[in-house]
Amino acid sequence: MGITNTPFFDVLRERMGFLNERQKLLAQNVANASTPKYVPKDLDERAFAEAVARQMPSARKGLAGAAPVMPVRMASTQSGHLDGGAPAAGAGRAIKAPDSEVTLDGNAVVLEEQMIKVADTRMNYDAALGLYQKGLQLMRLAARKPQ
Repeated sequence: MGITNTPFFDVLRERMGFLNERQKLLAQNVANASTPKYVPKDLDERAFAEAVARQMPSARKGLAGAAPVMPVRMASTQSGHLDGGAPAAGAGRAIKAPDSEVTLDGNAVVLEEQMIKVADTRMNYDAALGLYQKGLQLMRLAARKPQ
């Protein structure tokens, strides 16, 4: 088992993948702010959380050592399929998420609301990245030879 193949790092990689996909959708929303009849999209965070909870039962309870936790992997149905070594960031599905206002041409993008979502996503990504880096530092510290 590699140093980063632990449930802690798996959950953080899943979260960062989810936030990366969300940031892409929010960028599309901003790019289409003047497109007639465009309805903004967002990722369904509840569906993502439920998918992680199904794959990692102890993450749902909040107890790190209560039960063995298996890493999240994509299932391959045929031998020729790829094993999906990368985190399954698609666990969150895109849903239509209209903002608070709709213009006369049917566009439902409010730039201020989208910018708030972008900033929130960035802060969450930075927090997950910080936790990932601190986790690596702790693993390196634990693996060091005593002085």
